[in-house]
Amino acid sequence: MLSNRVNELTASQTMMVAAKAIKLKSDGVDIIDLSVGEPDFYTPDNIKKSAKAAIDKNITRYTLNQGTYDLRTAISKKLKRENNLDFNVNEIIVSNGAKQSIYNSIIAVVNPGDEVIIPAPYWVSYPSMVQLAGGKIIVIDTNESTGFKVTANQLSKAITEKTKMLILCNPSNPTGTVYHKKDLESLADIVKHNSFYVLADEIYEKLIYDNSEFISFASLGTEIKQKTILVNGISKSYAMTGWRIGYSAASEDIALAINKIQSHTTSSASSISQYAAIEAISGPQHIISEMISEYKKRRDYFYSELTSISGITCHKPEGAFYLFPNISHYLNVKSSEIKLANSLDFSMYLLNEAHVAVVPGSAFGKEGYLRLSYSTNMENLKEAVSRIKSALKNI
Repeated sequence: MLSNRVNELTASQTMMVAAKAIKLKSDGVDIIDLSVGEPDFYTPDNIKKSAKAAIDKNITRYTLNQGTYDLRTAISKKLKRENNLDFNVNEIIVSNGAKQSIYNSIIAVVNPGDEVIIPAPYWVSYPSMVQLAGGKIIVIDTNESTGFKVTANQLSKAITEKTKMLILCNPSNPTGTVYHKKDLESLADIVKHNSFYVLADEIYEKLIYDNSEFISFASLGTEIKQKTILVNGISKSYAMTGWRIGYSAASEDIALAINKIQSHTTSSASSISQYAAIEAISGPQHIISEMISEYKKRRDYFYSELTSISGITCHKPEGAFYLFPNISHYLNVKSSEIKLANSLDFSMYLLNEAHVAVVPGSAFGKEGYLRLSYSTNMENLKEAVSRIKSALKNI
């Protein structure tokens, strides 16, 4: 008999689409996959050379559970240099990807019955992680009119005596929304007058467009820094998703708790990946500007083409590599044999009819939308647009 905590988890709609896409591919169908949440670039050569050097130097053993001193030092310097944040090495924990950093952080501070505020649309795993910790999920619904940003007024109304954490993803997955300084300051003013933590998921920090400025939430003052658990990593910025290196930075008591949890679950991250991560963070940074330049071209093209389709609207993202279009115009409209009741139906329709894989908005807590990744080449994007337009003509 399975545990209650597992039985209470909902099945992933994302995996339903993915399973169907895999089946079609195995049958020889040409599928354009716009569901992936990772860069399509290769890890830079200097980083790969560093990893090879680690192997040649026999740096292949367990490291300190919290990460090597050298990597945590590099992260500390990065946070000071780029974010104006002072975190010492004892306040930084390196984990097996930012996903583990987030989960560790939630488990470290959330007790059964504690409330965790999550603005929707949200990254798919936040609610399940809170659920596994025994916490209660409080969803704040955001919309296109505010660029999918949670407002100070919404946050204030959601807070109760049981509130333990706010999860803030900036830039956002799935919308690409970037919170500007004034947006964050208005939220910080609410946080200052309440006793809960902010888990700041900043994994897309470097993928910013249109001269927007990234502001780390923890940098908004000493009091805010004490209440913030910062999570970041190397996966998106350096095309290193498979290397599995993420990190958290928080006050020393929280860092010690996270370290304790990790010591009884996975222990340290890969020694070789950690060695490569030092080069990523401290070495040449030109790969980032090159990726941003290419992503911006793709975003501009894809956004223009999608919003030219009758009935589709879309917030123009300032960060990450996703579009989150509103497709509610096409739902509950019966045409011939086609009837699409929700975003999952719509996703499956595009997969079956257009052979384009996307993620339904319901997976992110926002019905009537889709998430489409433009972390693929322009040729694929152009073909995807052509197929989508053709498929929608039948509705």
